[in-house]
Amino acid sequence: MTKNRFSCLIIPAMLLVSGCSGDATDQTADSTKTSDRTASDAQVRARSQCDAGAPVTGRRLTIVTTVAPITSMVANIVGDLASVVGVVPEGTNSHTFEPAPSVAENFTEADIVFTNGLSLEDPTKELARENVPADATSCELGTSVLPVADYVYDFSFPEDGGKPNPHLWTNPPMVKAYATLITQVLSRRDPANAAAFQTNLTAFSARIDALETAFRAGSDTIPQERRALLTYHDAYAYFADRYGWRVIGAIQPSSFDEPTPKDVAGLIEQVKKVGVPAIFGSEVFPSPVLQQIGKEAGVRYVDVLRDDDLPGKPGDDGHSWLGLMKFDYVTIIEALGGDASALKALDTTDVAPDRAAYPQ
Repeated sequence: MTKNRFSCLIIPAMLLVSGCSGDATDQTADSTKTSDRTASDAQVRARSQCDAGAPVTGRRLTIVTTVAPITSMVANIVGDLASVVGVVPEGTNSHTFEPAPSVAENFTEADIVFTNGLSLEDPTKELARENVPADATSCELGTSVLPVADYVYDFSFPEDGGKPNPHLWTNPPMVKAYATLITQVLSRRDPANAAAFQTNLTAFSARIDALETAFRAGSDTIPQERRALLTYHDAYAYFADRYGWRVIGAIQPSSFDEPTPKDVAGLIEQVKKVGVPAIFGSEVFPSPVLQQIGKEAGVRYVDVLRDDDLPGKPGDDGHSWLGLMKFDYVTIIEALGGDASALKALDTTDVAPDRAAYPQ
């Protein structure tokens, strides 16, 4: 996966830019080395922060998380062995969410703070930085596990903005990497429960493998030319690279404004050219523009896809990262004419008791 390849794939689809000579490939050798070194150093710093903090004995850990998919991953590993609180409400835009001052109290009591990083939730991360105890662990999962060479820059996350696409959790193997790092951090901070954390990781990893196997089975029932996504939010770049799908565009630009009429006209033509039977809107953020594109391109508009809003309510079996991916994958495959029966048969309950707090 390279940032140049994704720039070639997504930017022309959204803006109808011809050619792909690639600004990145035209950089001087020195500037390329400097950019790679800076990003690599950022990854090293992120991993070192995940290693901070001394073991805790005699009490349960207090863990604060940001977006709901990460809260769910942590809950699957800790079960009822720690207190977990998610602070970013579901159904909000995590890129722009400004936490209330009252959220600061959660951070003042935290032993560990797990964030996605990669500039996904910067305002929340800044509040955490200002309020976590000196001996707390602040672990940016995405920044820690994703090599700089695998950063995706595209229309919604342009390279000149300095923020890569942060939506790693739509790619199951990357969630395995998240879960492994979560387990390492928890085991170091709470060594007495390290064996239980490892057991939960093993069970959770098996669920991830089953999810991927079921998705591949469904994907294989869709002709290759139909494995293409036009979505409201640009959350499927890493997913697309993993499974050989194409992202032909995302309606929400990097400014989070609506696209221009010229962009819309270009996307209508792109959808007609690709020949996909459906395009996908967000259950949380309805988009009249996508509805217009679907109508004028003569394709179905499916407006229930979720980015980080878990299905159901806290306590429901499907209110989990596994449930989120099952819902989205079934929605995508069936809308594009495929068979999602293997996915529908999946068990998406958490592997450990879920005591996490998901703010509503």
